[in-house]
Amino acid sequence: MEIGLHIADFTYPSGPAGLADDLTRIAVAAEEQGFARVSVMDHLWQIRPVGPIENDMLEAYTTLGYLAARTEKVDLLTWVTGVTYRDPGLLVKCVTTLDVLSQGRAWLGIGAAWNDEESAGLGLFFPPTAERFERLEETLQVALQMWGEDDGAFEGEHYHLARTMNVPQPLRRPRPPILIGGGGEKKTLRLVAQYADACNLFGGPDLARKLDVLRTRCDEVGRNYDDIEKTVMAMLDPADPKAAVEQLRGYAALGVQHVHTVVPGVSEIEPLRVFGSEIIPAAAEM
Repeated sequence: MEIGLHIADFTYPSGPAGLADDLTRIAVAAEEQGFARVSVMDHLWQIRPVGPIENDMLEAYTTLGYLAARTEKVDLLTWVTGVTYRDPGLLVKCVTTLDVLSQGRAWLGIGAAWNDEESAGLGLFFPPTAERFERLEETLQVALQMWGEDDGAFEGEHYHLARTMNVPQPLRRPRPPILIGGGGEKKTLRLVAQYADACNLFGGPDLARKLDVLRTRCDEVGRNYDDIEKTVMAMLDPADPKAAVEQLRGYAALGVQHVHTVVPGVSEIEPLRVFGSEIIPAAAEM
């Protein structure tokens, strides 16, 4: 099992003037301590479950590009991009650029988007739920076409691309992996089964049932369930490493291969060292 770091909070004691240096220290330490992936949210305001909406927030792909220049090994992605924030051609170009400049370390993390408050506040396009899922599926189709050999037109219900040319192509082969976030059983997990390389679920009491539903969706579309990486977003407390390791064993028993976590006090760096010495090595043996 691998452990990934999710950077969800950019409000550090040094303030915006020190933010670039703080992010460098965090990302470099995460890489040194054995985290497999580093992600950021794709939001423009802080989300309420993390902190006040007035707290600092950075644009995702600019931030990932910066982190690509400060690291060498960790994979980089949004956890996850809201599909309505960028049209698919631009989004695929962003991820491709990240992949090329990171020398093959980018993922496409994507979901149907949910933050209507943020979208209304900044005047972003935010259609009803059903349409967002339609746009999510078309975006996945565009991504696969742009990362393939067909650079012809794409004609969907919502998106119309006259030519899906994408030069340069990503360095990662056959393409950057696709992670779809969310546990919706009728729509999201069906899209995971049909298009994704990895799912992302939350580590709650319904995790086993969600995985069973994903297996059913895979059977329905003729996909091998084992071909999809099972990832979970969960809080692992470095203040109690033994409890964190036991938590990971429970996930491993369900077939989870990657646990992505927010680390409290991450800018202090010491919690990352606890992960590196006590939690990540134990996870690697699961």
